[in-house]
Amino acid sequence: MPEASENFPKVPAVSSVAPGNPACPLTWEKFIGQAMADYESPLIGYASSILNDIELARDVVQDTFIRLCQQDIAKVRHGLKSWLFTVCRNRALDILRKNQRAKPLDEIQWQKVAGPGPQPDEQADQQELSSRLETYLDRLSANQREVILLKFQQGLTYQEIQEITGLKTGNIGFLIHAGLKRLREILPADIRF
Repeated sequence: MPEASENFPKVPAVSSVAPGNPACPLTWEKFIGQAMADYESPLIGYASSILNDIELARDVVQDTFIRLCQQDIAKVRHGLKSWLFTVCRNRALDILRKNQRAKPLDEIQWQKVAGPGPQPDEQADQQELSSRLETYLDRLSANQREVILLKFQQGLTYQEIQEITGLKTGNIGFLIHAGLKRLREILPADIRF
């Protein structure tokens, strides 16, 4: 009986090398596996913030990784993070347009991924704070909300945000500044930053 690995096509090693180990060629499987490990959860969170639906967000992220599998690694590996977030954003916006529905941001049901991190009581406190913040984020313009989430929730640079949204970096800076100023004005004292 053939082994399970014989059912998969053989993929040649890519000419680049794995970071930190120049003797180890970076294979397609390792590349995709590492990309999924690094970006699947952040992409789901980002897609959820657009779609307000965790299941649709998971579908979008799955589509994003399917599209990654169809790419030449050499063309996407240096800008992988921006590429993934751009494809994810575009796919999520396509679904929004197709379904012509959007729920308010405060109806998002954030899902926590099991693993090391805060204890259950700390998670409950963080979820309550997140829920409260979401109601205030919903008062910002869509552009302000999006760039603030990309910057502070996903940790993206202005350049990466520009590649994803198509906005100029100066405009991104202005939107973040104006959005944070507005948040400081409307946030209650106990959750001000």
